[in-house]
Amino acid sequence: MYKKKRVLYLLTISLIIVFTISFVITQKANTARSTLYWGMRNNDVGILQRKLKQWGYYDGGIDYIYGKETWLAVKEFQRKNNLRDDGIVGASTWGALGYTSNSAVTTLASGSVSRNDKVHLVARLIHAEARGEPYVGQVAVGAVLLNRVEDPAFPNSISGVIYQPLAFESVANGQFDLPPTSENIRAAQAALNGWDPVYGATFFWNPSKPVNEWIWSRESVKTIGSHIFAY
Repeated sequence: MYKKKRVLYLLTISLIIVFTISFVITQKANTARSTLYWGMRNNDVGILQRKLKQWGYYDGGIDYIYGKETWLAVKEFQRKNNLRDDGIVGASTWGALGYTSNSAVTTLASGSVSRNDKVHLVARLIHAEARGEPYVGQVAVGAVLLNRVEDPAFPNSISGVIYQPLAFESVANGQFDLPPTSENIRAAQAALNGWDPVYGATFFWNPSKPVNEWIWSRESVKTIGSHIFAY
């Protein structure tokens, strides 16, 4: 009788342990993941890299840094899964990977991103391209980015414009990965709120630096600080 009770007790304990482990694993798998894009560094990037590596999309190291190799792997995964290949890991991409996205900072299935994400992306480009410029010149760079989003000649998303090949030198040389200042963030917010001090311009350049001669064929709008802005 004692042995039967002991066996029953041990069986019950074993079942509890199994169910607890299963619950923890399930909860971990369903933990909401943050929206990821180039330049981010956090644990979710490592989870993303491991999954992409497991499925044969990524050959790099698990360094928790969303850089070029991770971005290219994400875009390939998105293309093969009929997702918008913008390189942003939001709700639809996390879902295809088997995870849940954090709704507070999510990329929707339509490809749009939250206000906070937009501000951060625009601010980072402003910091990379216009730090040291007057405040209005920083807003102007943000406005150029947003004007390109609205122009059918360019990609129709902020991330698409930023990561368009050869669009911005700062993306290629790593300057875009640096954190923006509070002033850059205010300038980004101003641009997103509709302030366009360059009246729809879609190009800018610093004439004191080497540039493609083609850029001088654009119609100049105005000069702010070190930059010429043009259509």
